Amino acid sequence: MTGEQFVFLAVSGLTIVAGILVVTLRNLFHAALAMMLSFLGVAGIYITLGAGFLAAAQLLIYIGAISILIIFAIMLTRRMMQAQDTPFNSQAGAGLLTAVLSFILLVFVITRLWRNEIFDSPPEVPTAIMNQIVVQLGADFVSPDAYVIPFIVASMLLLAALIGAVYVAWPQVEDEA
Repeated sequence: MTGEQFVFLAVSGLTIVAGILVVTLRNLFHAALAMMLSFLGVAGIYITLGAGFLAAAQLLIYIGAISILIIFAIMLTRRMMQAQDTPFNSQAGAGLLTAVLSFILLVFVITRLWRNEIFDSPPEVPTAIMNQIVVQLGADFVSPDAYVIPFIVASMLLLAALIGAVYVAWPQVEDEA
């Protein structure tokens, strides 16, 4: 096992443990912090796979924006922080079945990749092609014919979620008549 494979497995283990904490922690704020840790682990996986642009996007978008927005929403709705409800529900059987089937599928895919020794020799991509891909992606983000409309729609959705969280958290004024 190479050092790169060891780092990949360690970061993957961290991501899995953080994901389990997200769904089992009773405190909503702590679950949100564990979610940020799992997002950081996914960024680490991207780095070990040589996808630096995706790792940077993961850090900026998921950790820098979405996680912070969720934490603000939690902090604005204080009554949710005191809730000590059980994180388990009546769909545990279906969730367990889905998790087992997903695990079997992942083991199947990983063992096939391991036998093909894809981990030992990743395909070489010329630097000129990689640089051109990043330039093209940047142009597509600001082009009205490509991704600018979905980007604006996503930002409006996040703004609506933040406004909704503020509205829900705003103290209700009772009429004094």
